[in-house]
Amino acid sequence: MSIPIVSFIGRSNSGKTTLIERIIPELVKAGYRVATVKHAGHGFDLDTEGKDSWRHKRAGASSVVVVSKGSLALFADVSEQLKVEEVRDRFLDASYDLIIAEGWKSEGYPKIIIVRDQLGEISYSSDGLLAVVSDKPITIPVPVLHLDDVAGVAAILIKHFPRRRREHELEA
Repeated sequence: MSIPIVSFIGRSNSGKTTLIERIIPELVKAGYRVATVKHAGHGFDLDTEGKDSWRHKRAGASSVVVVSKGSLALFADVSEQLKVEEVRDRFLDASYDLIIAEGWKSEGYPKIIIVRDQLGEISYSSDGLLAVVSDKPITIPVPVLHLDDVAGVAAILIKHFPRRRREHELEA
């Protein structure tokens, strides 16, 4: 079974990253293993100039993998924008319970929208819309939670994406 994906969408500076950062500990406390995938519409550069990995990439390596005890980083050229399920299928093992994607509003993933000013600021369809998180009252046929209701948002995710039992839990 594929790892489920939920997308958090909203305008730039609406609080998506902060909300995700606050929800992850709630899910981890509930036993979830969570992966996140962030869409960077304007590109990014994580590698540090002068470091060995940067030097390898600059020398022409198409991919550079840095591995240490407990960590792995991959810097790779991609020919086109990857979808979250492509990232999941290529790079994540089946031990994860949920992938939280930040962005990908046009994809068909279940969504939570963060709204700061008015609902019209982001187009949406009720298909796959799990909830709206806002600091303004909104009338819409899905749950509307306040930006500070982190436990409420986590509860919606737990309800829609039940954690899979791990092998060691099945033996107990």
